[in-house]
Amino acid sequence: MQQEVVLALLAKEPSHGYQLRARLRDALGPLGDAMNAGQIYVTLTRLEKAGLLAVERSAGGADRSDRKVYALTPDGQERVAAWIAEVRWPRPDLAEFHLKLIAAAAAGLADPLTIVDTQRRELLRRLRDTQRAAMAEPVRSDAALLLEGIVLRLQADLRWLETCEKNWTQRRSGS
Repeated sequence: MQQEVVLALLAKEPSHGYQLRARLRDALGPLGDAMNAGQIYVTLTRLEKAGLLAVERSAGGADRSDRKVYALTPDGQERVAAWIAEVRWPRPDLAEFHLKLIAAAAAGLADPLTIVDTQRRELLRRLRDTQRAAMAEPVRSDAALLLEGIVLRLQADLRWLETCEKNWTQRRSGS
């Protein structure tokens, strides 16, 4: 479980571990069903030890994990802001990027369309650089084959970003 995803889900409001797990399942659909239930609590414990979360007990709560309410500390808020602004490549994790958009929108941290646009600009820059490098290679070289694969991957990622943009634009307009 990526720590930044958990932090971002807490940016909207303090929550119990089981609430966070439910949000992840909702956001990931069938991919969320494969998620290990205990992993969220392991991640929450690590984040608490790192000073990124504060923990309060629910009223009448025993010493059970599901009775704890987790909230971001100022350091946790800074970490979420840095994660939202980050552009990853060459291997962006699509599920992580999807969760970034959802968490940013839910907590009002950033406009998902701005995040998509930032990612698109980075991918377009990489695509341009890779295409230039491919044109400089001999046609049947090993490097040319690899560069062609990178170009195809970038183009596929750009098409997916177009789909993300359409989805978030429709959400904004309420259609």
